[in-house]
Amino acid sequence: MRLILLGINHKTAPIELRERVAIPRESLAARGLGLLGVPGVSEAMILSTCNRVEILAAVDSEDVDLAGFLHRDLAVDPALLRPHLYAYWDREAVRHLFRVAASLDSMVVGESQILGQVKDAYAVAREAGTVAGQLEPLLQSAFAAAKKVRTETEIGSTTVSIASVAVDLAQKIFGSLQGKTVFLVGAGKMSELAARHLVKAGAGTILVANRTEERAVAMAARFADAAAPRVVAWAEMRSWAAAADIVITSTGAAEPIFRKEDGQAFLHKRKNKPMFFIDIAVPRDVDPAMNRLEGIFLYDIDDLQSVAAAHLAERSREAGDAEAMIAAEVERYDRKLRAVHVAPAIVALQRRAEELRVAELRRARLSGLTAEQMAAVEAMSRGLMAKMLHAPMQALKAAARDGDLARIEAIRETYGLVSEESPEQEDVVERV
Repeated sequence: MRLILLGINHKTAPIELRERVAIPRESLAARGLGLLGVPGVSEAMILSTCNRVEILAAVDSEDVDLAGFLHRDLAVDPALLRPHLYAYWDREAVRHLFRVAASLDSMVVGESQILGQVKDAYAVAREAGTVAGQLEPLLQSAFAAAKKVRTETEIGSTTVSIASVAVDLAQKIFGSLQGKTVFLVGAGKMSELAARHLVKAGAGTILVANRTEERAVAMAARFADAAAPRVVAWAEMRSWAAAADIVITSTGAAEPIFRKEDGQAFLHKRKNKPMFFIDIAVPRDVDPAMNRLEGIFLYDIDDLQSVAAAHLAERSREAGDAEAMIAAEVERYDRKLRAVHVAPAIVALQRRAEELRVAELRRARLSGLTAEQMAAVEAMSRGLMAKMLHAPMQALKAAARDGDLARIEAIRETYGLVSEESPEQEDVVERV
């Protein structure tokens, strides 16, 4: 089986394209099952966040048409999508997955949300039955590598996220958030993080609205009474938005919830006092046309990259340490993967040799020997067997280190080995 990771992200595609291929969580399982219908795909997982859409798949050849699946399933023109796609195979796919899980490929390097998003995508795929023996150990290794990076480097030493960068931008706009009214539209994890950063930055009034009001109430309840955002009914959202100096949106809406005509109404109520929108949703919550209104200043998630770059500069040394750690974890996984290929052959070879040794001892009819003599014969026969196995065992281990599956298969055929699942294989993998 070959491993491929195909996708687009904030580095290769603008938000206008990313929002067209974004897949809601409730659709991930069905899309994953659809991938299994692509000839040559045996397992698959889809990761869809505000900054990336990626397919991780176990396939039987390089001819598998995953790009065609994206074009057909998402109804996106191939000429529009192909220039922005990247594809990684095998070891490079492993490296990319490990870097993504460790937040080294994020817009905000060191942010903690991406690992949870990868785990959530895995949970969806596992529940749908699209992840099994090929991808399961890979993903578990990715989670372990990400955890190691976060615990053994300083890359996650401070709380940083898209939400914190959005609040940093708001501070840059106003200099100070003291006395400013900030309206959070959406009550998901990103909004809660933004609210906490706003409280820390001293924002005057924080409002929050969510289509399901209970979620907004639950979010506000997690704050101390003095800092808790005020919950606004969704039906009254536009009335309250006009009172806000900054509106930060992060919903799962499929189309904009604020349009140009809303902006005109807000400016009229505010007597043309400036208003700032920071849209961190994909698909976008705010119609880009609103930015053409004099007095409305709109920033989307791609506009946050310049602010995020400052965080990267501050974390350059930590990022370097994390990259070195990921490289070591990829090498470790690669060695284990190669060992997995050779372990069944080693176990089969040892088992075959032991069967021959025992058969020859029985044929020799040594029942007249004393216990001491029999022990000596046993030791001698085992020693001879070990010497005979030395050359093929070393050849198998060398083939594993080189990743030479053809040589492993040739050795198996030479010795007539039939590989079977056995408890010994895990120990052999560790030794190889």
